[in-house]
Amino acid sequence: MNPDSNFFDIRIATEEVDLLAAQRLRYQVFIEELGGDGPLVDHDERLERDEFDAVVDHLVLVDKRRDPAALDHVVGVYRLLPGSRAAGLGRFYCDSEYDLTKLKNSGRKLLELGRSCVLPEYRGGAVMFLMWNALAEYVLELDIDILFGVASFHGLDTDALAQPLSWLHRHHLAPEALRPVAQKDGFQPMNLIEPSDLDRRAAMVAMPALIKAYLRLGGTVGEGAFLDREFNTTDVLLLMDTAAMSQKHRDYYTSRWQNKA
Repeated sequence: MNPDSNFFDIRIATEEVDLLAAQRLRYQVFIEELGGDGPLVDHDERLERDEFDAVVDHLVLVDKRRDPAALDHVVGVYRLLPGSRAAGLGRFYCDSEYDLTKLKNSGRKLLELGRSCVLPEYRGGAVMFLMWNALAEYVLELDIDILFGVASFHGLDTDALAQPLSWLHRHHLAPEALRPVAQKDGFQPMNLIEPSDLDRRAAMVAMPALIKAYLRLGGTVGEGAFLDREFNTTDVLLLMDTAAMSQKHRDYYTSRWQNKA
């Protein structure tokens, strides 16, 4: 898949058909693929919905070869909630899983990323190139300082996730002054393996692609994972300082694109 292909468009959803297609994509990934559920999920129409959809921006990746009438034209989505809008709502989505007090009191402009997903057949570097570049434009337009959001490991078996969780804890903890902490009702310690028993290769193999992408760009994580039993996932909170991201983003994707040429 070529990042400059005329087959793709990426935009903020303003039409209902784009929003519905984004919710259909979320249903395919979070409900059908990952086994999640939620109080506002519409199983009859196959739409994954929640109360934040009315106030967030949906950044959608569209394959123009697919049929909007079938709600299958959106093949990737990021849900974006600027801090100024979250203040009007009274909370971020992540508030239910993490104590964000330090972030909120930092005085820096925040953007929460959520419900990120891509159809399986489109997963790969080219799609991430498109979505990260569009996200960078959004961040620059709003003068955002810190991006954050939860990313998920499938399932609740923390023994199976001990290597990647421990690696994140040992090597990628966010600065203490900004570090969110998982809420007590779902708190799962990530420091599960002694440093001498850590295996970087095993940790990376078990790490979801989205988390690895954040780490390559200098991302860090909060304290503790959160066990989301409703969605059958083990979540970690990722943070990205945009001042650090800009150069890393440019170098990482430029090198990948040159290697593909």
